[in-house]
Amino acid sequence: MVDNGRGDASPSADVLAADLLRGHTDTIVLAVLRGEDSYGFEIFKRIRDATGGRHEIKEATLYATYRRLMKDGLIEAYWGDESQGGRRKYYRITDAGRAVYRRNVVAWVATRDIIDSLLDLEERNGSPEPASGRRSS
Repeated sequence: MVDNGRGDASPSADVLAADLLRGHTDTIVLAVLRGEDSYGFEIFKRIRDATGGRHEIKEATLYATYRRLMKDGLIEAYWGDESQGGRRKYYRITDAGRAVYRRNVVAWVATRDIIDSLLDLEERNGSPEPASGRRSS
């Protein structure tokens, strides 16, 4: 849930946060694969666990993302051995994927800084609120 500044969670804030995150699915997957090769469900779990369960990317969305990233040459797939149960398809990031990841992170940081400046956010009591003397819309 996303805090709406009043101490309660707003369903519309959840939808907005999910929409914002959806636009960064490729970068999120590339971030997971920077550390080590992983198979599909493991990537899903890492994303869920990294957010404390606050965000999950649907498996169908992830598999479409894997196909797109492979088509673009940003990740590669290979079959793992069957020593731990069923045979799994693993994904690894390519050098091109690392470069795209770095560019996307730079773009995200610049965008976040601009949005923070435009919203004139200040941290108060652990939650962002509009600066004093300004009304929130």
